[in-house]
Amino acid sequence: MEDIVTVIRTLNEMERDGAIERYAIGGAVAAAFYLEPADTVDVDVFVPVSAPSGSLVVTLDQLAQYLTRTGHEMKNEYFIIGGWPVQFLPSSPGLIEDAIAEAEELDLGEITARVFRPIHLAAIALQTGRSKDKLRVVQFREAGFLAPEVFEPFLSRYGLLDRWKAFMQQFPADENA
Repeated sequence: MEDIVTVIRTLNEMERDGAIERYAIGGAVAAAFYLEPADTVDVDVFVPVSAPSGSLVVTLDQLAQYLTRTGHEMKNEYFIIGGWPVQFLPSSPGLIEDAIAEAEELDLGEITARVFRPIHLAAIALQTGRSKDKLRVVQFREAGFLAPEVFEPFLSRYGLLDRWKAFMQQFPADENA
């Protein structure tokens, strides 16, 4: 597989050309910018979407047409970009919408990438609640990204404080770390 740079370059071109309004990378690929890389099969790209004027239906048609026109193949729910399966996920009100709006612009030398911030990645992982997501929350906590005085009010804003308390019961912080 080619480097992730090809994916990011394509995303930046899509934004510049108006195929998408904005993007932010989430999931394991985004987490790898802050933590040890985890094995993943795809790149999760979140995009804000709204229904076209006069319609109640939200689609990713413009995005799909752009990628098809520029030679990218669709395979199942993914577009293949630079050898990576890329899944485009529409935003939803609240946490995901805010994560896109507040994503960090990371300088990767020749290009910049918009990536979810650690606090959003951890909150989304907590919300999703799969085993691999819980591990990611532990990693963010152990790496010092989840200071309780900041993280807990943040979670409260999204109705996730009870999940955090249950998580902390299940995975108490190691006082010796």
